[in-house]
Amino acid sequence: MRRFGTFLLGGISLIAASSAEARVTKIIIDSRAPAFNGKAFGTVGAYETLRGRAFGEVDPKDRRNAIIQDINLAPKNAKGNVEYITTFTLMVPADMSKSNGVMFYEIANRGGNMFTSFDVGGPPTAEGSDPFFYKRGYAVLTSGWQGDLLPGPTATDSVAGSRLETITVPRAKNADGSPITGPLMARLPLYGGGGPSGDMVKVDIGRAGKPAYVPASFDTKQSTFSGALAENIQGKQVGPRTTIPSTDWTWVNCQTKAPADATTDADNLCAKLSKGTLDPKLVYTLVFPAKDPLVLGLGFAAMRDVISFFRHTDKDEAGTANPIAGKVPHVVAQGISQSGNYAKSYIHLGFNEDEQGRPVWDSINSHIASRFVPLNFRFAIPGGSPTMFAPGNEGALWWTATPDTKRGRQTTSLFARCTTSKTCPKVFETFGGAEFWNQRMSLGMVSNDDAKDIPLPENVRRYYFPGTMHGGGAGGFNLTTKKGQAGTCVLMENPNSEVEGVRALLVAMTDWTVKNTAPPDSRYPTLANGLLTTDKKGGPFKFPAIPGVPEPYGISNPVLDYDFGPQLNANDLSGYITQQPPVVKQALQSYIPVVDADGNDRGGVPSVLHLAPLGTYMGWNITDNGVLKGQICSLNGSFVPFTKTKAERDKAGDPRPSLEERYGDRQGYVCAVRKATRQSVKERVLLEEDATRLINDATKATMAGDLAFLPAASTAQGKALCSAAGATD
Repeated sequence: MRRFGTFLLGGISLIAASSAEARVTKIIIDSRAPAFNGKAFGTVGAYETLRGRAFGEVDPKDRRNAIIQDINLAPKNAKGNVEYITTFTLMVPADMSKSNGVMFYEIANRGGNMFTSFDVGGPPTAEGSDPFFYKRGYAVLTSGWQGDLLPGPTATDSVAGSRLETITVPRAKNADGSPITGPLMARLPLYGGGGPSGDMVKVDIGRAGKPAYVPASFDTKQSTFSGALAENIQGKQVGPRTTIPSTDWTWVNCQTKAPADATTDADNLCAKLSKGTLDPKLVYTLVFPAKDPLVLGLGFAAMRDVISFFRHTDKDEAGTANPIAGKVPHVVAQGISQSGNYAKSYIHLGFNEDEQGRPVWDSINSHIASRFVPLNFRFAIPGGSPTMFAPGNEGALWWTATPDTKRGRQTTSLFARCTTSKTCPKVFETFGGAEFWNQRMSLGMVSNDDAKDIPLPENVRRYYFPGTMHGGGAGGFNLTTKKGQAGTCVLMENPNSEVEGVRALLVAMTDWTVKNTAPPDSRYPTLANGLLTTDKKGGPFKFPAIPGVPEPYGISNPVLDYDFGPQLNANDLSGYITQQPPVVKQALQSYIPVVDADGNDRGGVPSVLHLAPLGTYMGWNITDNGVLKGQICSLNGSFVPFTKTKAERDKAGDPRPSLEERYGDRQGYVCAVRKATRQSVKERVLLEEDATRLINDATKATMAGDLAFLPAASTAQGKALCSAAGATD
């Protein structure tokens, strides 16, 4: 069984403070070493990696902290404050005089740092790598915020060997010291594939990581175990649900098969049938009473205080120096997927104001993120994805105050609190096709009362990467890829990349922050520009009839309006859940982009591969097998290449012109790529170095890669493309 220690933080007492304000009181630098084997990056030179722990405390009476769920039920120190310990990693130029003066705070995703997410050509140590942060002189910081990634750091243990950024937070108890309990639900399986089989199934929370809770009672009468066919995307039960009698199953240790008890690790907990076997065609739902909730919302306060410390403070209360004191007057931040959702929650709940009333982030890019992170409510599972019955799409996910009429909630916005405190950051919102199809992105874009576009405030820019899967594909000028999601999707994986667009926009966001240089105008589909619609058959969305490709009509995930019980504040996603699984009250319309005759999305900030396409790049895919067969295939996109020649196209009955018809010859395709790069560089959505690389890669693909079938000799079509690109070679 995991041992979490007792608070105050394993018995230690933090250094006395002069006031009860929230702050970092102590840092320990556990290691300091050259980064990337001492490799130098341009004029910036080499980097150092510092890993350590930050010790902090939070005043539960402060208005900035009062919103943290169960903060008043957490153990407190002698000053009445609640303590935490978080890990951090800081990457800095070895010579800080070479720094660009910007601290880039990269929000950890499920504990993993994202420092190389937007490098190209391999990791920074690789020959030919083009790292984003290091050649530009950023100081890059990340720290732990997700308190259910256990075990966390202690006063004597940095857990640096795990290479995860974690935080140790207390568990809440009732005022009389008795355990707090509440319902916790596990869906088995969570993402598709075959359901459980045999007579035993492990309690699994999927991508969310290892469970942090064991049952408050191992009496099966206190739990509910049932199975049914998967619900449709509207959240409606397809067939009958069968509840397994409490007398027909038991809690067991997965390894020993012995009865489970209080010593059983939460990651080794199974439900075992005493009669019959589990049906792999069904999805099983297991609801049990959990106990001792972690005060996970402390992660918001810890991040706020860690960033503020490194930005503003010279030394901690023991005299340990801040290694970048006075060197980073600007803070630019980014969250990706789960951590991008975190960024929206962080702003919405008011945590971009530090304890002295200063802004924490100057700017933030919330990338491929469409919802709130499920963090600040009792028994939350913040590492989860937007699967059936998962909270996260509740609340005002829009930047301008807008009525939430259909869900019967107040008129508000993500900026409501920071507007009052005058601490709102500049915001970029970047995302792709999968966010529309699977993650209900349009909820933050279209009002649900009258289906009108929600306008953006002056300090927000929105950029859509058309025809991409979640996070974008691997890029490359290839005609084949592997099947999506390890073969569980019907169609091939989408190679359409987002990395080049994000790199260029991060430069623009930095310039907006530091120099106040206006970034490119927002570019995304709207109802007003005619590029946003529904996936209803017979409407404006008309997908071409491509042989072998399922029709995508009616597959996009709607916004399900859940009732989790009266104790959950849906607008803030705070409080606690009393009803599991929730009741689906209604399904709200989601919107998706309009496509062209090839089936490619229109509008937004297209990649070079999208501007010079080799096929149809889609933000959706279909599940090929298992309990979710026929439904949208999670966060995956898909790719259907064009035929090579007109003869192949005619034989296949493909309505899309072939590659030879489009580009004529090898040079014609390279010229199409060159034209696309020039256009994108001019629009500031592609960096010059990335343009050069893409042209070179396209040339190689026509010489010895998948495009070498194109004629080497010039054709009329190729000459026309080169003329349009201004190329004469």
